[in-house]
Amino acid sequence: MRHLFKYCTVIICCFIFGNLSAQQQNDREENPLLTIRGSIRESDSYDPISKVNIEVNGGAYARTNMDGTFIIQARKGDQLIIRHKDFETVYYTITSDERITVEVEPAEEDPLDNQPKYKREVQSFNALMDSVAAYKKKDVEKSIAFVGKALSESNSQNQNAEAYTILAEVYMFWKQYDLAVTNYRLSLQNRATNEAKLGLGKAYQLNKNYQESLETYNAISKAQLSNYQMVMLYEGLGDTHFAIKAFEAAITAYKKGLEVAQDHLISPKEVDLNSKIAQVYNASGSVNNAEKFFGNAMSLATKQTKKRALEEKVTVADFQNTNRNYSEEIRLRNEIVEGVKDAEKDSIIENESALTLQKQNYKIGYAYFLQKNYDKAIPYLEKSIEEAEAREDLVVKKDASRKLSDVYADAGDFEKAKLAFEDYKVAVDELYFKREQELSQADRFRRNLQEQQNRITSLESDRALTRSLASERSKNQQLIIYSLIIATVLLCFTAFFMYKYIKQQRLANNLLSLKSLRSQMNPHFIFNALNSVNSFIAMNDERTANKYLSDFSQLMRSVLENSEEDFIPLEKEIELLELYTKLEHFRFKDKFDYDIVIDDRVSIGAYQIPPMLLQPYIENAVWHGLRYKKEKGFLRIAIEKKNDSEIMISVTDNGIGRERSKALKTANQQKQNSKGMGNIKKRVAILNAMYKDKVEVSISNFQDDEDCGTNVTVTLRKD
Repeated sequence: MRHLFKYCTVIICCFIFGNLSAQQQNDREENPLLTIRGSIRESDSYDPISKVNIEVNGGAYARTNMDGTFIIQARKGDQLIIRHKDFETVYYTITSDERITVEVEPAEEDPLDNQPKYKREVQSFNALMDSVAAYKKKDVEKSIAFVGKALSESNSQNQNAEAYTILAEVYMFWKQYDLAVTNYRLSLQNRATNEAKLGLGKAYQLNKNYQESLETYNAISKAQLSNYQMVMLYEGLGDTHFAIKAFEAAITAYKKGLEVAQDHLISPKEVDLNSKIAQVYNASGSVNNAEKFFGNAMSLATKQTKKRALEEKVTVADFQNTNRNYSEEIRLRNEIVEGVKDAEKDSIIENESALTLQKQNYKIGYAYFLQKNYDKAIPYLEKSIEEAEAREDLVVKKDASRKLSDVYADAGDFEKAKLAFEDYKVAVDELYFKREQELSQADRFRRNLQEQQNRITSLESDRALTRSLASERSKNQQLIIYSLIIATVLLCFTAFFMYKYIKQQRLANNLLSLKSLRSQMNPHFIFNALNSVNSFIAMNDERTANKYLSDFSQLMRSVLENSEEDFIPLEKEIELLELYTKLEHFRFKDKFDYDIVIDDRVSIGAYQIPPMLLQPYIENAVWHGLRYKKEKGFLRIAIEKKNDSEIMISVTDNGIGRERSKALKTANQQKQNSKGMGNIKKRVAILNAMYKDKVEVSISNFQDDEDCGTNVTVTLRKD
């Protein structure tokens, strides 16, 4: 009996100890590491105290710099132990990531030291930096203004470096990555810190300067990094390698970061790195390995916050979709929907988040559509449209309306498919108008940021000039030289940003013009095609009408899917041309025959072509040339190799020719310009300006007979 009591006691103690350990582990995982910035100062003079030992009860360690500042990694609730030989040990409990100032009893003063104090400047600088942190995620312009004021109050290069680092962080949050690069580099010019180096590497990666990012990360000395910074380094290397599709290097970097995170219990990063490793494996085709690491990430995410767990479920659901495991995807997304409903009671989920109900319901409906389960797909898509309308999410509304039209069409309910497609067109128009406004607002926002950044850059230049003047007053000639150099640099700097702005504006205008032109399809064909369907229906030829309408809807779907692209693969364009020519021949069988010939030497997979570039030429050949020919004509589309880097696409007909066709037009028709041909000319001009003369078009008569026909030759170059 005594032995039994002893064993029970041991088991109960182990159970209690295990629960306490698990609780402590959960608390640690739900309490992420914070970057704590602070300073140690004397209470009466507010002078900074250097070489103070700062230790966290969790094990991190740092020392204050000459200006009394320090940076250390700690969690909320951790205790800082502050030690120095000249004052008693101070204990400070972390409550947030706000900047802290610890005042201690004054150190012994040197009687020979009669240097003036600088209490006002230090307090002002720290207060301004706190203001930057407070407005960082609320008002970017106020944050930048506070940084400018802080730089004017700064009295050391260390403070300059700190100001430029936090300004770079502001730009990173607002996705102005090129400006973030500029300020991280300015920070490093004042003082080389690992925080700024890691930030610069990330900014380069997000700005798509991948080689510069790798060079920055590889140049960092690992011996000087904290454990958390080491994880950030390997994660940054992995992100950059993944971006350039160097999958093996990305996996190696992520796994090294994961080892450090596991060894030092940095649990939030364990979730991120397991998820990223899985994504790389999936991208490289190793699905089994991807499933393993996604499982790890899901398991670890459940120990984090509810929102983080839901975000990881979204990632895994997308993975299941990619691998066509739609049943598992639907199960996960239904769990996400229930979790989001619960999460929305405590916080607002913005439309940009992948967790929104409209996005999840759309993807559930899409998954059912891919399973051909139309009865279940339709309610989810309708619910997605309803939620998107309520939240003013035009992107999801557009996608869900389009997919609902596809579902009805596949299910054979063409009337509802047509109604849904009309809703889709309305959503597209609304989204196009909204995007125009957003582009204009983004341009103004960018200009304002650039002007403020120029003022800060000018402030730094002015500070350098002032220091130069103070130290070289007696050297007038040298002063003039320095002034001219600085003025030249400023002019070049301003010219560079003006050139960059003009170039970006021109590119934005070209992209907007292309989008507008791509969205315009000649209504002539659509009108006549629908008339043909009406004729078939009137003649009770339902089978022919259905077949024609099916081919026509397939063509429309392909055209709309490619409408966002500047270029598509040549093989896709050939499929569109075959389908379009087939439809035209179906209507005018007695007017012409056609032939599409592709030279065996042409590798169509190696070429890109603007979508629907050739369709207007074929339409002109049929409607203005072959349709008026007395006897049956022909239409020939040939793709031939011109040389190693060029192919020649010719559209040839033996119709009545351009001059006779023009003479047959009515007075009203002659007043109207061909919108399709005009759009093609504009598109070719813009694309050649952007892509260095990739497309060349020439039009000539085909032969010297009365029916001279037309020959259109398109020369296409490789990328």
